[in-house]
Amino acid sequence: MNSNPSPSNSSRFEGCTLTGALSVTTEVRDAVSVIHGPAGCTHHNFSLLHATHLANDRLEVPRLLSTRLTENGIIFGGEDALEETVAQALSLSPAAVFVLSTCIVETIGDDVAAICAKSRGVPVIPVPTAGFLGGVFETGVMNALSSVASLAGPADEKTLSANLIGEKNLEYGVEENAAEIVRLLSRLGIAVNLRFVRGIETQDIRRLGSAAVNILREPALRPVGEDLERRLGTPYVDSFPAGLSGTCRFLEEVGRICGIDATAAVEEEQSHQAEMLSRFDDIAGSRVCFRSPHPMLRGDPGAEAICTECAEALNLIVDPDGAAIPLPYPAPVGTAGLRRMLHRWRVLIREKRRG
Repeated sequence: MNSNPSPSNSSRFEGCTLTGALSVTTEVRDAVSVIHGPAGCTHHNFSLLHATHLANDRLEVPRLLSTRLTENGIIFGGEDALEETVAQALSLSPAAVFVLSTCIVETIGDDVAAICAKSRGVPVIPVPTAGFLGGVFETGVMNALSSVASLAGPADEKTLSANLIGEKNLEYGVEENAAEIVRLLSRLGIAVNLRFVRGIETQDIRRLGSAAVNILREPALRPVGEDLERRLGTPYVDSFPAGLSGTCRFLEEVGRICGIDATAAVEEEQSHQAEMLSRFDDIAGSRVCFRSPHPMLRGDPGAEAICTECAEALNLIVDPDGAAIPLPYPAPVGTAGLRRMLHRWRVLIREKRRG
């Protein structure tokens, strides 16, 4: 929770810390996530995750259990309820159990870490997710990534591969974005080792340390990148690629880290971008005006730079009276993301012409 909720003080990642963490832990498919707190916390997040899965054609039910704390547990402590719920989770034969705390649990002082530390034959891992101490959605994601990474260890040797770290699992288009990264990496002869964390099993986490490079979804995850580099010795690129030139820089940076000359890959991608842009010759020279997608969102210099670069490539004229083009949120990933963005621009420009 942010102590000052004014728009000028709001992060783009504002939201429930617990929800952010669950968007990570529930992607370990053979694990169970235990929410230590009132039933409402679990009900809300189960509904959100289930609806998001259905919207992305994933017929899966999140494996969540709740300690269902009531007034009695809040007054006298909820550790017994947590012990019982962990036992219930273990009866489902999971490969791992993640225990996520809530605001009320941190308030009453239950020792979640001590309960998780007991030997049970299956890893029971605490994930700190009490947002009332200042955490937001982003905090939950980072805490969960670090907690899940505790199941990994240094690899005997590195392979010419990459890990995708911290994909936005609640984002519409997450699979398209991952496919674009796979396409770009293939230009360098690099495969994806692990999507950390999306659609994996507990045993897959052991491979985390074997990649040559970690690719973070966005710069906000740099603390996670630094943590993984410290633990496993894996360097990182701090963001998925965005923009025409940004996509080429991404190839260069990955190539540098992996000891690969990216010159040919960059030239191939630039040719691909030129061919993509040629499909939008019909809107060349149009007048456009870039605007924030929502009044509550602050201006994103990165998004503005991406749009300006594309406008210049298509000889578009930025004019206050031009077609209203919302700045992308979040930024489109790679050349494929720009193509989808330009399709939306075309629709808005045509509507303006007809109007």
